[in-house]
Amino acid sequence: MKAQELRIEVAQNQSVSQKIQLVKGEFTPSEASHIIVNLIDEKINFHKIQRLQILEGNCLSQTNELDGRIKELEWEKEIAKKFIKSTRGTGKNLSINGVLEITVAE
Repeated sequence: MKAQELRIEVAQNQSVSQKIQLVKGEFTPSEASHIIVNLIDEKINFHKIQRLQILEGNCLSQTNELDGRIKELEWEKEIAKKFIKSTRGTGKNLSINGVLEITVAE
């Protein structure tokens, strides 16, 4: 589908969604850790940059929502690292299936 056709379809039907298969496959625990930690770190950095941009505009701005999301992601990263660590030495790979779903917000 061409980009122009996609734009027309989105304009005609606001419930259009797209799925992106970001990660799919079996990985060693080391590979899985690398993938998951880097994905979460990218998302954490995204929120830190958003927070910095807000604070640059007004150092008294509240960033509680972003701070909370950063803490949630850091917690999820630690949980993932512990889970992956528990699989080391078993000789088994880990299966990761990461799909991003994009929809038009209402």
